[in-house]
Amino acid sequence: MSVIQINTVFNIDLEFETAPFHRRLLAYIIDFFILVIYLYSIKSLLYDALDINLKEYVGLDIILVSLPMFLYSLLCEIIMNGQTVGKRITGIRVISLDGEKPTTGQFVLRWITKFFEWPFLFGYIFDSVGAIVIYIFITGLLGISVLITISLTAKNQRLGDLAAGTVLIDTRTDTSLHDTVFMQIDDSGNYKVMFPEVMRLSDNDINTIKTVLIQAEKRNNHDISYRVEYKIKSVLQINSDLHTMDFLKKLLEDYNYLATRE
Repeated sequence: MSVIQINTVFNIDLEFETAPFHRRLLAYIIDFFILVIYLYSIKSLLYDALDINLKEYVGLDIILVSLPMFLYSLLCEIIMNGQTVGKRITGIRVISLDGEKPTTGQFVLRWITKFFEWPFLFGYIFDSVGAIVIYIFITGLLGISVLITISLTAKNQRLGDLAAGTVLIDTRTDTSLHDTVFMQIDDSGNYKVMFPEVMRLSDNDINTIKTVLIQAEKRNNHDISYRVEYKIKSVLQINSDLHTMDFLKKLLEDYNYLATRE
């Protein structure tokens, strides 16, 4: 499995493992069959149970069948934080190359560049098992170019990822920066804020600090935490005798405590 380095706001490189190919493929297969099941379920409801004439209601077919299938992966990734149903089941996720959740524009760009995977034609053209088999065969042939791109790029990116500045990571080994900002704080009324200056940092800065802590403890490599500590003390102009890890944890606690009381 390939390991990539993502540069953070503190100019510290954090490591993420890219999504293994077999799970990327499994995620695609799961999503594909979800769409096939949706296709035949809605078709059966409209044209068998309700006895609607397809030729007279092509627009209805497009709206209820084709459009949802057309937008499935895009809407899922936007709503589900970089995942489709298949990606969530297999534990992989799309993130931006800065470690954050991609913007809507990035999601659109990576989606629009995988045109040959679009199943929107299913809705009003592919109405037989034979047509589905042909579609799978053609998609498989075109998918060879995707495999070549993934294998040749340093971060195992497909063309859409290269264009959008995104990468697919393994969520079972690391947590993306976007998911790491909140932590449980003692709310008994006895909490003492030590570094109120922490509120000058952004959410992205705080995300980075916590991810640094997670990776430092996981890999028993505290060099990046020392560098982040030095950077923060320099920027905020604060001093502390706390151990590096305790200092960073206290910053996170103070930030969460103060942020929930603004």
